[in-house]
Amino acid sequence: MLANPMINRIKAFLDRSSDTSETPKTVDETQLAAAALLVEVGRIDGNFDDAEWQAVKMLVKEHFALSEVEAEALIAAADEEVEGSVEVYRFARAVKDKFDMNERVKMIEMLWRVVYADGMVHDYEANLLRRMAGLIYVSDRDSGTARKKVLAEISLAEQ
Repeated sequence: MLANPMINRIKAFLDRSSDTSETPKTVDETQLAAAALLVEVGRIDGNFDDAEWQAVKMLVKEHFALSEVEAEALIAAADEEVEGSVEVYRFARAVKDKFDMNERVKMIEMLWRVVYADGMVHDYEANLLRRMAGLIYVSDRDSGTARKKVLAEISLAEQ
């Protein structure tokens, strides 16, 4: 079976040191890392359902200004990376290193949107969000504010 070229480029990025001069122009390492975190949150409860998948797709499309096809390809690559990984640290580290503070807080908001996509918060999801906030250097206060913002937006949308 032939290896997927995009997956090979993604793996090459994740295996490289911090030298970004070799980063392939067709793969955005930050987008992959962010998408991988979103996918991990969707999968953590053992059920990456359609509502969560659609939430991830909408978030990456909007946040990174991607087309439908680009968003789906990014999610597929992220899903494959998450499937083959036993930890999220490398994805979180990439987000921490490449995103400024406002973007990291926005990332936490995006993660909460995925958590709430299926209408319920599982203990695994809440625990993972606390860990991710720490890994990407977002304070408990900022993370709590991000969660409250998402809940308020959900409440407004339901009215």
